[in-house]
Amino acid sequence: MKTLTKEMQAAITPEIALKLLEAGNERFMNNLKVNRNLLEQANETSDAQHPFAVILSCIDSRTSAELIFDQGLGDVFSIRIAGTIINEDILGSMEFACKVAGSKIIVILGHTKCGAVKGACDHVEMGNLTTLLAKIQPAIQAEQTVIENRTSKNEEFVEKVTVINVEQAVQMVMERSSILREMINSGKCGIIGGSHNITTGKVTFYPNTMFGFFKSPNTTTTDAAEKKPTLMAKL
Repeated sequence: MKTLTKEMQAAITPEIALKLLEAGNERFMNNLKVNRNLLEQANETSDAQHPFAVILSCIDSRTSAELIFDQGLGDVFSIRIAGTIINEDILGSMEFACKVAGSKIIVILGHTKCGAVKGACDHVEMGNLTTLLAKIQPAIQAEQTVIENRTSKNEEFVEKVTVINVEQAVQMVMERSSILREMINSGKCGIIGGSHNITTGKVTFYPNTMFGFFKSPNTTTTDAAEKKPTLMAKL
């Protein structure tokens, strides 16, 4: 697996970026990770980095983005915070990743059995965690299909809140960052939400959270089709 160069990154579209992540997750699920020389990649990225994706995920120890998408050094920007919430610091990090460093896709990734979501469902209060969990409350309030037992003991409720939390996070990125919104609307970058099943390893993407996945104004359909297999072969 080759280290990403600036030229390789430039050839990646949001559509190709998503395919790369899907292929990586498929390898992870089948325990077929690509053989990489990480020390060589460390050396090759020591002067510059050209990640194709920025992934916001939870701090949960079972949800390392590089592992579940089978990516190497220099491939992805990884932002991690309990509950996969959005704040100004995270938006700024995403803006750097996409506008400055050239990443082509933003992934907002929740996961099953999320402890932060469970804590928010139970209205846990503990030090600074109280403020963080409060940011998940809008997702809890938006979930209206479960009437009884709206606590962490109800697995169905927790998973539904997790999905809504991801959907709301995607919307927040679009609403609160004019830089990212312009890039997404113009097809320079895509954004999508999804969830990682910590039991099976599978990442399920949510089609209703896909924005920015369309042909680039400067790339013909034929060009895009030709670039994709060539790039996939290099990676």
